[in-house]
Amino acid sequence: MSTVLIIVLVVVVVIAVAAAVVFLGSGRGRVGGRNLKHRFGPEYERVVDRHGGDTGAAERELAERVKRHGDFRQRALPPERHEQYVAQWAGVQEQFVDSPQKAVAEADRLLAALAAERGYPQTEGEQLDALSVHHATHVEGLRRVRRAARGEGGTEQMREALVEARALFEALVTDRGTGREERAGARGTHAHEGGQHPDAPGDEHGSHRPRLLGRHAKGSGV
Repeated sequence: MSTVLIIVLVVVVVIAVAAAVVFLGSGRGRVGGRNLKHRFGPEYERVVDRHGGDTGAAERELAERVKRHGDFRQRALPPERHEQYVAQWAGVQEQFVDSPQKAVAEADRLLAALAAERGYPQTEGEQLDALSVHHATHVEGLRRVRRAARGEGGTEQMREALVEARALFEALVTDRGTGREERAGARGTHAHEGGQHPDAPGDEHGSHRPRLLGRHAKGSGV
């Protein structure tokens, strides 16, 4: 075999190996991208938009969030604390009628306190990142409430923020699962550990659970 033919064969083999590496690497990237998009849902699109459409940068950020917070497990919420939080949220909704600004500020404080009690980080940025990993469908409600609490938007925007934030509140206060289970319950409060509705009269501790106010509770204004 001539030297020229050997060189040609070597070049062909090198090119083939390089092409295989590129193909497999891009395939892994696509799979990872699909997994992240499925896991984060609307949060994925929000991060992509924030990175100016750069999906690679967005996926690196989201993958880092999963690395930091993916193994997190919520702390249990005692029944009496559950009742206290539900009562406080009902008070927030009632307060909205007379003082929308104070109501959304209180909702912000209440959500942050509830998340911290469940074991999420207490610093604002890390708390949002951790919540986005486990409650990606609902975390935008907390952001909207925080913007409203800073005075961004009018009364209608505050009302919408409070309505959206209530989904996160319900998910945190009722021990609902995260990930696939949490997405299954994204439009309501019907998904609950053990198959029990969170408004059901009683729980595993035998105590009565006060009903969460509905989306159009009379007199609540929200």
